[in-house]
Amino acid sequence: MLYFYNMSIGKTATQQEAVFKALADYRRREMLDLLKNRPLTTGDICGHFKKLDRCTVMQHLGVLERAELIIVRREGRIRWNYLNPLPIKEIYDRWISGYATHAIDILTHMKHDLEGEG
Repeated sequence: MLYFYNMSIGKTATQQEAVFKALADYRRREMLDLLKNRPLTTGDICGHFKKLDRCTVMQHLGVLERAELIIVRREGRIRWNYLNPLPIKEIYDRWISGYATHAIDILTHMKHDLEGEG
């Protein structure tokens, strides 16, 4: 099996694809938003998604768990879901920050050009 290895991240392409796949669905992004401030039980998350049955919520949580975007801890019958922001930061570092820096440089040059004309 062929893997892409990024030295700064240490993740395989397959792991990065799992993160992108997980973030592609708006309901999974909403689940991550719910977990931003505190961990929630699976029941709490199910209660938020009134139009989805428990099985569907569990499937979405499974996608998030496989992508390592959530960490699950079980206490007896209770399943606690914790946000793991590290994969999102790795995606940001690899794919977004470099482009954002370039865009800021362009805007800075434009500002200086406009100020020089006025």
